[in-house]
Parts: sequence; structure tokens; C-alpha cells
Amino acid sequence: MIMAGGIGSRFWPLSRTSRPKQFLDIMGTGKSFLQQTYDRFLKIIPAENILIVSNLNYGTLIFEQLPDIPKENVLLEPMRRNTAPCVAYASYKIMSRNENARIVVAPSDHLIVNEDQFLEVVNTGLDFVGDYDALLTLGIKPSRPETGYGYIQINNEQIFEGKYRSFNKIKTFTEKPDLKLARVFIESGDFSWNSGIFFWSLKTIQAAFIKYLPEIDALFSEGLTQYGTESESYFILKAYPQCRNISIDYGIMEKADNVYVLISDFGWSDIGTWGSLYEHQNKDESGNSISGSNVYPYKLQNCIVKFPEEKIVILEGLRNYIVVESDNMLLVCRKQQEQNIKQFLNEVMLKKGDEFL
Repeated sequence: MIMAGGIGSRFWPLSRTSRPKQFLDIMGTGKSFLQQTYDRFLKIIPAENILIVSNLNYGTLIFEQLPDIPKENVLLEPMRRNTAPCVAYASYKIMSRNENARIVVAPSDHLIVNEDQFLEVVNTGLDFVGDYDALLTLGIKPSRPETGYGYIQINNEQIFEGKYRSFNKIKTFTEKPDLKLARVFIESGDFSWNSGIFFWSLKTIQAAFIKYLPEIDALFSEGLTQYGTESESYFILKAYPQCRNISIDYGIMEKADNVYVLISDFGWSDIGTWGSLYEHQNKDESGNSISGSNVYPYKLQNCIVKFPEEKIVILEGLRNYIVVESDNMLLVCRKQQEQNIKQFLNEVMLKKGDEFL
């Protein structure tokens, strides 16, 4: 199950509501994040078993970028209600096909550098949730005190032997700490980044919905006879406005007592911000990542700069800045303030309307 409905507002102005970052080739690979994610899972999972859940507005984009995907495998939400309804919808869709399914849930816009290693982890995770009544998430070994990620604290007590000996129970979840707390987490050695990649069996996740989010489970269980039929889209259109807006993390993962983590290191980044993109870009001798053949930098240091090829740009004296133009919209922001980009954009929308989002 690939989640592809976000708007990527922290990547504004390149990422827009009409074409968010999962549909963009931000890394310059020739493929969008969605295409890379789909092709990655296609190596170990048959095409008929890969579902994409996205917003109704992005159906055309999905079929343009993935022309071979079965139409019935693209689940389109009529409105955004966060990840718990998204998972519930996909789970009941899967139930209509295979009650014994094991499921991996992954965002569509993450960078995976070591794909072979990642796919080995995926296979091990699917084996684990087939053998145990468990909700599993992948933790990422942290390399810096990042304030843009959620953190997982592990219980160091060893529970499993053999190939599952690296699996730990989760002690606590913490969302996006400030820099001081992030440093404490790193120094303790007990915390990992929360990748947002999950594993479970269909039976386990549905039991969790019944226990922790019964109102959402009740909504989607009503349509069990309609999934895979012509009336499915009409049922979903009626169900979503009744859905609570809640994440799978907050609604289930932080409440359940059968939640485990596998700490991994396969070159992961959610590329959720310009700063995280900067970490993975080639840089010049002054630490600048510059895209645009007509950019002229003078005394620039540690900046990320992205302009259209036809634009002539002269930049002088900036240090640790993000400077990006797209569709005649310009962002100039200190890297250390990039978490405020969503706030800046909200203020623009209040004054100018949502045409700039």
C-alpha cells in the first residue's frame, strides 16, 4: 500500500497542490518519487498486489506516471482525512480479495539509497507480521539531531531470537522535538527516527481498528460488499465526510501494546524539506547545491538554490539560505527557519487565496 495523497507544502514553491512532490523528479533521476517507489516494490511484490491510495484530484497524474497499474488498484479519496482512514480504506479493499494478506504501508515520496538492503528488510518485516500478532514500524538509525522527524524510543529488552533478534518493543513515540530535545535523544542512543513505513497482517490491523478507532472501522466495514464493484466510489464518497481526521500513528500505533520496531540503515530520508534535499545533493567547493545553468553565485556558502534554466540570477553574500523559484513564485528563507515555510504559505493564502498553494 503506497500512500500518495499529500501536498508537500514544505517543498513550496516547487511542490504545489496541483502537482505535489511525489509526482516530481526532485532528485533529477528521470523518475518521480511515486514512480521510484512503485518500481522499487515491483521487484518483490506482484503488480496486482500493489495499491496506491491518493486524492481524487491526482487520479490523472497517477495513471500518466504509472500507465500499467490496474485501475482497480488506485484508491482515490474524495477529501483528505489523514492516514488512519487511508489505511482503513485500503485494508477493507484488500480484505475483499485476500483475508490472509500481509501488508507493508509506505509513503510515496521517500528516498531509499540502498534499495536491495531495503527490500531485504521489507521481506523480513512481512515474515515477522506473518508469524506474530504485531504492528511493526521501521526505525531509522539517526545521523543528526533532526527536528523535522518523529522519534521512537525502544525497549532494549531482547524478546526474539534468530532472524527476529533485532526486533524491539516500542517504549514511546515523540513527534518532531525541538533541537535541544533532539540532541538528548541522539546522545541517549535509545531513539531512532520514525520512517512512517509500517507492516502488519490484515487481521492484526483490523483488530486494532476495532479496538482503538471503532467509529472508522464501522464506516468502512459497511461497504464490504461494495469494494471492487461499480458502487465502491459512491460508497467512499459518502463515507469520507463522516471520517475523523486522524493519523494511524496517533490513532493506533501510539496506543496499541503489540507495537514493535526494526532499526534499519538503508540510506533513508523522507526528503520532506529543502534542508533534507540539500543533504543528498552534490555541492560545490563552498557547500552550495545549485540547480539552474544561469545562476551566478558570489560569496555564497552552504545554500540550496533552484531556478528555471532560462532565468538569469545573481546571488551575493548569502550563507545557509534556501532560494527557490517556480512558476514565478520566489522563496528566500534561512535553512534553519524552513520548518516555518508552511506558516509563511498559510499567511500568503489568507491574503491572496489558495491559487498560490
